[in-house]
Amino acid sequence: MKKLTLLFILVSNLSLSQTWQPLTSILVNGNNQRFDDVFFLNENLGWAANGYYSAVYKTIDGGVNWTLQTSGTLLGSSHYFRNIEFLDENIGFLGTLNQKFYKTVDGGTTWNLITNITPNPVAICGLDCVGTSTVYGCGAYFTPAHVIKSTDSGNTWQFIDMSAYATALVDINFINENVGFVSGSNATGGVILKTTDGGITWTPILNSGTNGDYIWKIQILNSNQNVIFGSVEAVAPNPGRLAKSTDGGITWTFTNAPETIVQAVGFLDENHGWMGGHTTGFYETFNGGLTWTNTGVGSNLNRLFFVGNTAYASGTTIYKMSSTLSNTSFEEQDRINLNIKVSPNPLSDKLNIEIDFLAEDHLLIDLYDNNGKLVKKLIKDDINFVGVKKYTFDFPYPSGTYFIDFHNNTGRQSSKIIKK
Repeated sequence: MKKLTLLFILVSNLSLSQTWQPLTSILVNGNNQRFDDVFFLNENLGWAANGYYSAVYKTIDGGVNWTLQTSGTLLGSSHYFRNIEFLDENIGFLGTLNQKFYKTVDGGTTWNLITNITPNPVAICGLDCVGTSTVYGCGAYFTPAHVIKSTDSGNTWQFIDMSAYATALVDINFINENVGFVSGSNATGGVILKTTDGGITWTPILNSGTNGDYIWKIQILNSNQNVIFGSVEAVAPNPGRLAKSTDGGITWTFTNAPETIVQAVGFLDENHGWMGGHTTGFYETFNGGLTWTNTGVGSNLNRLFFVGNTAYASGTTIYKMSSTLSNTSFEEQDRINLNIKVSPNPLSDKLNIEIDFLAEDHLLIDLYDNNGKLVKKLIKDDINFVGVKKYTFDFPYPSGTYFIDFHNNTGRQSSKIIKK
């Protein structure tokens, strides 16, 4: 069944007066970490995947009640659940950032490790099920770039090396079994690529032109497939942006987004939509992204999803907007940042960084100047333990202000430093 993730249906039930509300009864260990993904087959049947706590929940009543189906503990090893997607009520897929990819054939009650993809993907950051038996996936945000594909409901798989087009891939969205888009980044900016032959060949249709950018999410309007939106996640001091095309990706316009680390994007039509990210909730626009208004709802947003007359989103919790909203909610909490110590600051010739990792992780550390231009990619590190790790880098750069960008499984954050 073709998913409607970010392919929005404009319906009268979603009036301008409605607001997003957090759902209740889906708490995980204090709920300090976000749900990276939410997926619904219809307005009642859906699943949610919590990343850091590696938990999958299922609802059959539109989010009023949720049942814990599985967790990393039950699967027997450390996981970070990035996304979840179903072909039908039984066959579904669960992507992680830990070189593990799972399939269920019983609606999520049990999950089995997929072992027949060669080479084994380092991570699955995006998933899309199209038609009755075709599945696409992509990754990884921390490199390398690849696409996987199955045409037989996940029984066999094809691995597509995407290093010729991108260094990292994050999201994937197909119109049908052959025509689709994938987004991420390369050495010169955030990118969107298009295929019309099921992934055999790819054409770049967008590059944001600023190193460090990611096109984090992409949306193709269901009512007009020539209209495409992308959320451009940036690095401070550069602004996040909304990318928009009204001619199928031939030409693009950019407007500033509500925050630098913007990720979620979703529009009802060419003008009315929402964006949000790691440090914000739902920002709303009625003029195609020229101006944004903070709704005061939500935090740490990653995915917006419309199905039928109902809208869902994933963030600190699962959010819902429909004509029959639940009146119950709970107190939201902010995400947990990396515990980072940078010294000395100001510095002279050496940069010392100490990070206390609370779980296995992946880490990219990049250095930018005061104008947001990449100076150097300092390190790409795979963290396979819990505890403190120290880094030391030479700093042979001119005096001035710099930003260190830290990108890990749970988000991005920057530290400002001064070179004497």
